[in-house]
Amino acid sequence: MKKINEILPSAIIRILSLFTVIAMIFIFVFVFSKAMPVLRNSGVGLITNTGFDSQIRTAFSSADEPMLEFGLLGLIAGTVFSTAAALVTAVVLSIGAAVAISELAHKKAAVVLTAFVRLLASVPSVIFGLVGIMTVVPFIEEHIVTVDLQIEFLDFFQMSGRNLLSSIVVLSFMIVPTIISLCISAFNTVPNERKEVGFAFGMSRFRVIWKIVIPSARSGIIAGIILGAGRGIGEAIAVSMVCGGVGNIPKLSHGFAALLTPVLPLSAAIINKSEAMSVASVESALFACGAVLLIFGALLSVGAKIVENRLRRMAGYDD
Repeated sequence: MKKINEILPSAIIRILSLFTVIAMIFIFVFVFSKAMPVLRNSGVGLITNTGFDSQIRTAFSSADEPMLEFGLLGLIAGTVFSTAAALVTAVVLSIGAAVAISELAHKKAAVVLTAFVRLLASVPSVIFGLVGIMTVVPFIEEHIVTVDLQIEFLDFFQMSGRNLLSSIVVLSFMIVPTIISLCISAFNTVPNERKEVGFAFGMSRFRVIWKIVIPSARSGIIAGIILGAGRGIGEAIAVSMVCGGVGNIPKLSHGFAALLTPVLPLSAAIINKSEAMSVASVESALFACGAVLLIFGALLSVGAKIVENRLRRMAGYDD
């Protein structure tokens, strides 16, 4: 009986792990098989060419003669720009908030604030999209987008409140609770003995946090950042509501106006163009977007493992 109790949990874990691996393999095979017509015909041009919006319209209007060459560069640029900028903003806010909650706030207040942060992390993304439409988009239209700017950049894009900046703001507030929650957990695992050593050497509270707490919790912080990046890359509903829905590439030469460029990230493109999926070529193009997103996710996972192994070596642990 004792032997069965020892073997059964291990067997269940192995079965569930195997099922997870099989499910992931099935997802990759299914998505790439659906995207293969576009991947085969577009080749490298899929990630080096633009014009996705007009290509979708052409494919939809000429269903009898399938159009299978698409360019996702504008969509990839929208994904990278919005996620990277949102992540930078979110990391600064998250680490500061996590330090305040776990190291500076009273214990009872920290418990309440931690529960509130976790509640925010579970809020459906469509709620963030609605808040963005009701607050962020009108604010940008009224206070940032001016008539002069609209006229100046009329030849490049139609300027409105739905743009890259709105996407960054909405994504930032979506990512922040996730990173805060993981950072708080990481800070709480730092042994009190390490902090007491710092205080014993006459270090201030801020210096103890900066020199001892944050470095000791860096693996948890990085895990939160990577998880936040994954959510930002894959977010569709909220971003599609505020991004502008046009596959433009923001040009840094435009200065601040680059933030006001309407964009179309990969995940939002799948939502915005899904009504045209009745056409086989459009369906394959949208699955190609999904394939690129899967590659991004895989690269994040590999990057996370590399960072984890490097941190373990720096800490003196053998792999």
